[in-house]
Amino acid sequence: MFEQRTLRSEALFKGQGLHSGKPVTLRVLPAPPNHGIQFKRTDLRDHTIPARVEHLTESRLSTTLSRNGIQIGTVEHLLAALAGLGVDNARVELDGPEIPILDGSASPFVEAFLEVGLLRQESLRSFLTVVQPVGVAEGEKRLAVFPSNDLRITYAIDFPHHAIGYQGREFRISRNAFADEIAPARTFCLYRDIEEMRRQGLALGGNLGNAGVVGDDGVVTGAVPFSGELLGHKILDLIGDLSLIGRPVRGHIVVFKGGHRLHASLVRRLLATPQAWTLRAGRESLPSHLVRGYERQKAGFLPGHALTA
Repeated sequence: MFEQRTLRSEALFKGQGLHSGKPVTLRVLPAPPNHGIQFKRTDLRDHTIPARVEHLTESRLSTTLSRNGIQIGTVEHLLAALAGLGVDNARVELDGPEIPILDGSASPFVEAFLEVGLLRQESLRSFLTVVQPVGVAEGEKRLAVFPSNDLRITYAIDFPHHAIGYQGREFRISRNAFADEIAPARTFCLYRDIEEMRRQGLALGGNLGNAGVVGDDGVVTGAVPFSGELLGHKILDLIGDLSLIGRPVRGHIVVFKGGHRLHASLVRRLLATPQAWTLRAGRESLPSHLVRGYERQKAGFLPGHALTA
């Protein structure tokens, strides 16, 4: 996947925003090489917002982009679908303030993009390749990225709830792994948090068809969650947030108890540390001693729990 990619034709979606509850029509269209991902609010005189971290304004319960006072909310699932399939260039047009939540996962986007097809373009991709570790922390939450010749994610969560507890897993992110194991993971919340979110005007479009709700007795939902779905959705969110760098990343990201805000902190810290990365074509590899040189540091990054390969 060394060449840039876009869609072969338009993909159309209709739904409602998770937090706003407002109906929205979304179109994802092809774009020329080096265009990147750009959002356009067609209800506001075609106001355009590039999918770059400099336009990130909210990252608490979702990822929101803003420019000149105009916002587009909950962009992370769509961005993850584009990044996970290796789509570099696309125009995203919507007539409302938030990307539709659909079923709460990235699978509807992935399925639609694969149906319309992906188009290789003449320009080569330029990878942000990590050559020195960069990390961020917030209390016991921590996240770091280490040198690697591909994108790997080791993610662990630890919720004080008997239905969740500690979960950890490592993925090498490929198109197939993303589409089959990460994209289907739906968003989730704790039942006890719903009332407070609604009081703040959030999750107005949430329901048991587009979110897993974790109650005292386990997960309450319209469908049985698959094994590792909660952890999978955290990885899905990370891939979407990471795409705000504006180019594909080659690095091994290790996370303990992350979230949107910590993901954004790493993106900003990484871009602000230019000595920690280079821009390379996909065919250029790092020397093996550099990639393997941080194994002990990575091994000590997470608590002493086993990971699922």
